Amino acid sequence: MRAAAFLYPWDVIGDPDAPARLAGLGIDQVSLAAAYHSTRALTPRHPRHRIVTARHSAVLYPPDPARWSGRELRPYAQDWVAGPDPFGAAARALADAGLEVHTWVVLAHNSRLGTEHPSVVVRNAYGDAYPWAPCIARPEVRGYLVDLAAEAAVRPGARGTELESCGWYGLAHLHAHDKIAGVPLSAAAQYLMSVCFCMVCAEGYRELGMSARELRAAVVSALEPLWSAQAPSGPSGPSAPPVDREGEWAAVEALLGAEPAAVLRTWRDRAARRLRRAVVGAVRAAAPGGFRVLLHADPAPHRCGAHPGVDPAEALADADGVVLPCTGGAAARAAVLGPFAGPRPATATVAANLTIVSGLGGSPRTLAPDAAHAARLGADELHLYHAGLAGNGDLVAVREALAELRDGAGERP
Repeated sequence: MRAAAFLYPWDVIGDPDAPARLAGLGIDQVSLAAAYHSTRALTPRHPRHRIVTARHSAVLYPPDPARWSGRELRPYAQDWVAGPDPFGAAARALADAGLEVHTWVVLAHNSRLGTEHPSVVVRNAYGDAYPWAPCIARPEVRGYLVDLAAEAAVRPGARGTELESCGWYGLAHLHAHDKIAGVPLSAAAQYLMSVCFCMVCAEGYRELGMSARELRAAVVSALEPLWSAQAPSGPSGPSAPPVDREGEWAAVEALLGAEPAAVLRTWRDRAARRLRRAVVGAVRAAAPGGFRVLLHADPAPHRCGAHPGVDPAEALADADGVVLPCTGGAAARAAVLGPFAGPRPATATVAANLTIVSGLGGSPRTLAPDAAHAARLGADELHLYHAGLAGNGDLVAVREALAELRDGAGERP
């Protein structure tokens, strides 16, 4: 199986040994961040630092002034990596080591943008704003994300791109000092806390035959037992344990009612696909021939986040493939890969995204059998998160697993 690893430019800039070390893992490709959200990242092998703090969402290349002049929504520059074009410098070093470079672009996740422009973000049924989640149904947000994707994805030397959060973002967010776990939220409750009631979404609901006031009241009513500690204990209650993806949606319908749930889903699915098609179309228009466009995705259309929900057939029709979250046991992989196992275009890519950082819940020491299992379920690539964050022991395990798979000695389909 072809193998790729995620990386930040700061993992390479200032470390002349990084490209050869990465090539020595046995990977074919690096997915290098070109536009990324705020983070605090460990750099365990860098000769000059151990922690990089990216204070806000930013692009890691010089944005085109002509493209963004006079626009209210525009990408932010960064100052935590040296040089005018960290992405470009890192990409050249990696290519010189024989690695194919693809861009890694985060789209609808930007806390600074939402903080500075609060009118464009998701607002839940209680009126609370989510600064980290720009509302993708808004025309100004869609226009910004389309142009950001075209610019950030198609960097000099890149052979393809991975588009993260190309869809709805919601409540779930690894926010600094997060304090929202006091009341357990099931997947259905997460969804209800993630639907947007901004003016644009309200108009969309009205056009589908239900007022935002009615929908908001239905959502608040469905969630009220959760806050009053009266949530039902059955599988459809908002504090129920996690269930399968179809069960999640059934729980939403049980809590909200079939008609309100259908209105929400129809509007949100339309907005997500409109964004997805526009983004992919803009990237393809800007890219050279043979440029590959992959979407980070989840097969449950109602899910939000870095891997937003898609209809599998639509996603493979819109883009060249998908990158699916496959960290966890066999059941977790089957739940994600299974819906993509049917007939698909001969050139479509289905990549299993596996975490290789033990401290982040990954299992690099079982990578060979996990990859073989993913292949039997239809995956044809491995995308490994994250070669810069992983400790030396984790990287040794990755190198051994990839060698085992390459030599055919592991459990293979």
